[in-house]
Order: sequence, then C-alpha cells, then structure tokens
Amino acid sequence: MTLIIVPRTNTQYPRSLRKLTRKGAPQSGAERNRLFKDVEHLVRLAAVMVIALVAFLVLRAAVVPHSFGQYGHYRGDAIAEIAGRPIAHAGHEVCEACHTDVVDQKKLGRHLVVPCEACHGALARHADDPASVKPPKLDTAVVCARCHEANSAKPKGFPQVATADHSGGLACDTCHQPHRPKIEPVAETKPVTEGKK
Repeated sequence: MTLIIVPRTNTQYPRSLRKLTRKGAPQSGAERNRLFKDVEHLVRLAAVMVIALVAFLVLRAAVVPHSFGQYGHYRGDAIAEIAGRPIAHAGHEVCEACHTDVVDQKKLGRHLVVPCEACHGALARHADDPASVKPPKLDTAVVCARCHEANSAKPKGFPQVATADHSGGLACDTCHQPHRPKIEPVAETKPVTEGKK
C-alpha cells in the first residue's frame, strides 16, 4: 500500500489531498465529495467549449449562403448567376462554318482535336460580327509554349520543346504552320492564318 502524506493546513495542495489517505482504501461519501470539489476548472473548460460551439454555429449561419449545398458542395444560386453572364465562347462548330480552309489544314495535322478558342481565346463577339470585330494576332511564342513547353509531367509521346533552345527567340509560326505544325518541305507548305474571304 502507498501512503500519501500531505499537511492539512498547506493550501498549495488541493483540499482532497490535505489529509492522510491510503490509495485504494474505500472512501466515505464525504471524502468522495471533497475529492470532486476541485473540478471548477473542468466546468469552466466545458463552458468555454459550449460558448465556442454556439459562436461557430451562429457565425456559420451568418456567413454561409442559404443556397449552399442545394445541389452539391457549392452555392445553388451560382448556377443562375453564371447563366446570366454574356456568352463569351462561340464554339468550334461556329468557327469551322466560316473558316473551312483552316479546318482542311487541321485535318492534316494533330491539332484537329484542339478547339479553336483554346488558342485564339473567346471569340463569340467575332462570330456575331466578323466584319467589325477582328481577333488580335497571336503571339505564337507564348501560345504554343502553353502546351508544348518541355515538362517532365507531360507524357513522353507528347511533342515538347525547350522554347529557349528550340526557337532561338523566333515566333513558332516562323517555321511551323499553327494549324498543321509538322514541318514539311517548303513546296508543300501553304501558310493559312486568315479565314476564307
């Protein structure tokens, strides 16, 4: 048996230990009550946790939109907001209806599966009024590098170049035709950058 001896008058020890007790010895009801008199700190901790939980729930109710979670883990109202924005992309079918010569070039190369607006940007305004809205000339040194800059994360079979070493500062369309980038003998290469007039 272990004896714990604590002076009854020393206030630095809790009241429950201020008497001679034997560990494991049965305690009377009064002794048990005295043992739990020093749990005020646990009650304060529980009160702080309850207050923090209530504050979190009130703050969440105030900050999280009411439509959040309506259709999934996002705001349900976002669908109507996005649908209300003006259309920016025309779609490759609209581009191909006018620029049939470019489609013919793309069919001969690997860029057939690349949508027009992936490189040229959103062109719905140009599709609506082709005479007055002219798309800007692309900087192919920047546009082509978005996909073809060498990167170890890309598949090995994907055409990649270190643009600083490959082009010597020249734009890609100096040597390559963007819609059919494979370099072929000069006699067969016909640059097509403008649409059918």
